[in-house]
Amino acid sequence: MKQVGMGLCFTLGLLAFGTEDTFAQEELSPKREMRAVWIASVNNIDWPSRAGLSAEQQQTEFVSMLDETKEMGMNAVVVQVKPTADSFYPSEYGPWSEYLTGQQGQDPGYDPLAFMVEEAHKRNLEFHAWVNPYRITMNHTDINRLAEGHPAKEHQDWVVAYGNQLYFDPGLPEVRQFLVDAVREIVQNYDIDAIHMDDYFYPYPIAGQDFPDDDSFAEHGSDFTDRGDWRRHNVNTLVASLQQAIKDEKPYVKFGISPFGVWRNSSTDPTGSHTRAGVENYDDLYADTRHWIQNRSVDYITPQIYWNIGFEAAAFDILTDWWISETTGSHTHFYVGQAAYKVGVNNVPAWHDPEEYPRQIAYMRERPDVKGSIHFSLKDLRANRLGVKDRLTKTEYQRPALIPEMAWLAGTVPKKPTNVDLVKQKNGTVLTIADPKNEHAAYYAIYRFDGQKAGSLESNENLIATVRKDGQETTFIDHEAAANQTYTYVITALDRLHNESKNGKKAKQN
Repeated sequence: MKQVGMGLCFTLGLLAFGTEDTFAQEELSPKREMRAVWIASVNNIDWPSRAGLSAEQQQTEFVSMLDETKEMGMNAVVVQVKPTADSFYPSEYGPWSEYLTGQQGQDPGYDPLAFMVEEAHKRNLEFHAWVNPYRITMNHTDINRLAEGHPAKEHQDWVVAYGNQLYFDPGLPEVRQFLVDAVREIVQNYDIDAIHMDDYFYPYPIAGQDFPDDDSFAEHGSDFTDRGDWRRHNVNTLVASLQQAIKDEKPYVKFGISPFGVWRNSSTDPTGSHTRAGVENYDDLYADTRHWIQNRSVDYITPQIYWNIGFEAAAFDILTDWWISETTGSHTHFYVGQAAYKVGVNNVPAWHDPEEYPRQIAYMRERPDVKGSIHFSLKDLRANRLGVKDRLTKTEYQRPALIPEMAWLAGTVPKKPTNVDLVKQKNGTVLTIADPKNEHAAYYAIYRFDGQKAGSLESNENLIATVRKDGQETTFIDHEAAANQTYTYVITALDRLHNESKNGKKAKQN
């Protein structure tokens, strides 16, 4: 035994079975890259496929979706668990969601969030719990239609109607505390990797209607001469309070937000983006994304850059570069929100070009300060319009990627893994990792090199899989090992914040 590079190395001369190495023709992708997909539950967009399915049907659907997600080369899922002031788990802060059973407040017979987190982690997918804090209803303003015991019924003075929806008023301190406590409950009770919010803060404006917060502004806005500044303060306060509450409970749990793609147009603010968007985060949704980044209120930001490269009013490339300038050197990762839902169906010709989506990924990869992307949504990738799912699976995401580390979070580099056995079988090479004392190891990265020497681990050229640590013993089967080929395997350990071990050993098996 001697040390070679990182991880544990094993050289193996394989028997005459296996399949051709599928990585032979593919260009290298980044070793570190967020590859996530949104799974929306509101209106049953992604999952469950319809309300009222049995618990077994819901679970079968979700497992199938995770398997497809993993097969596409993703490494994280962002799952909506609180779509409308309700819950996909037993909660003190909202009733059971109607999107589970068809009736708000009805117990589905199991804990969907616990199930989903466990199944995601089995596949070594990060689980980001996606919440919508202010929204109470989607298509009505009748508070009597809410389930008995609903917080909005119990605190009707917290509720305002705008358009055809009900909202918690962001201007009330008691609302903010309630929302922080609701998120804290998730972090305390579930082994999630992140809390995630999307673009719904103050609602998107309706022509001719102002958000009805006269009463809360009169009571709580005395320090502000401008109501817009007060509204931004309310949102900023909530965001900072959520970050603090999350870190107080579990410092390793991340907090990310996916805002609308434009902070401000340059015509409004010379430091804004060279765009002509009809909505601006700062002025219309009162979401000051720049403030969050500069004040370290979020660990990642995923602006919804849902336009094609070169789009006149709001170009993907222009906005990507603008967000890079906002986040470079900060304590906030920048992931791009990509519009899978537009592929092959949007009326802009670029979205009917099979190369548009891959070009966007290539554009991001040329800029190291873009740390990856999140796709909206899973059902649109599964539809495989213009072959987008096949393209990701076979080309862009063919090789696995590790999620980028966040140096400002409290991670611990694990020790090198130990006690790895290799056994050649007809269905491939079985690697068994017995590493029970490696307390900081959450999962393992498995690299495979041709021949009897291990090369560099700086790229993912030889990364073939990641596998979650499974108690006392973790097993991985390399089904893709080629016949009559000698390989060297390298196994490294990573913590849940993706810090990778530095040392290892080499062993030879003929």
